[in-house]
Amino acid sequence: MKKKLMLYLLCMLTFSACNSSGKNGKEETLYSGEIRIAVDESFKPIMEEELQVYQALTPEASITPVYCSEVEAVNLLLKDSVRLAITNRRLTEKELISFHTRKFFPESIQMASSGIALITHHCNPDSLITVEDFRRIATGEITEWKELNPKSRLGRMQVVFDNPNSGTVHYVIDSICQGKPLSSSLKARKSNEEVIDYVAATPDAIGIIGANWIGNKADTTRLSFNQRVRVMSVSESSEATPENSYRPYQAYLALKQYPLTNEVYILINDPKGALPTGLMTFLTGERGQRIILKSGLIPATQPVRIVNVKDDLREFGIRKYL
Repeated sequence: MKKKLMLYLLCMLTFSACNSSGKNGKEETLYSGEIRIAVDESFKPIMEEELQVYQALTPEASITPVYCSEVEAVNLLLKDSVRLAITNRRLTEKELISFHTRKFFPESIQMASSGIALITHHCNPDSLITVEDFRRIATGEITEWKELNPKSRLGRMQVVFDNPNSGTVHYVIDSICQGKPLSSSLKARKSNEEVIDYVAATPDAIGIIGANWIGNKADTTRLSFNQRVRVMSVSESSEATPENSYRPYQAYLALKQYPLTNEVYILINDPKGALPTGLMTFLTGERGQRIILKSGLIPATQPVRIVNVKDDLREFGIRKYL
């Protein structure tokens, strides 16, 4: 009798470790159930593509993305309101301690490499900028286009970004401005899409957005950008020239020649190994990484190779090893 009872308990424990129940009472597994995930709005285009394919492959899974700022995404994970978040940073030591005190052991897994793009009005002739000049613009030390180019006919710069709590803004503050606050004259919009709309309609504007948003969807080679705006070339040198400046083409992101690169992370806290783990496995697996490659970003878990592409821009293409 004791052996039967122990066997029964062991079976129950094994079953509960592999399955959990969603809020609607339905069984949640690696491939089924209903969950919410939090996504930094900067990565909305790529996650829309990923989820469309994933849910077609796993019809028993229902995943609702919450597109929000990076701060909100991490807070939702900390509050256990979601068990998976997409951001451009790892969990901090303080955040990990908060989880560990509750006996949770989350992971930060790199999903892709991306970048920050600087965009201007399509009629703006100023297409080159140094990292140092970008820093001075972000902190308010440069406010006029003539300070960047004495021949410019434009007036005061209208600098716009997506959200004060976004991963894009945190990257600029931490990596470009070395912790200095952004100028109070910078304008915030609700999303990257609104930044593009503003810049496209404002000749004096310069926008700061995720590189994920600038691709030309009609161009499968990923060698052209959104035609509504101009994407600036960025140089790490003291003076920007066409030869030492780069735009966030996929190959330049992969080679780290584009200076404003960052990473995309999956933050996951899924102790039962259910649907969030299934989605994470897809995103870091071959199919999910192919979608990242197609989107113009750089896969984190699959090898890539660079190939020359003949075109007027003298740029490069990028292909995946098959």
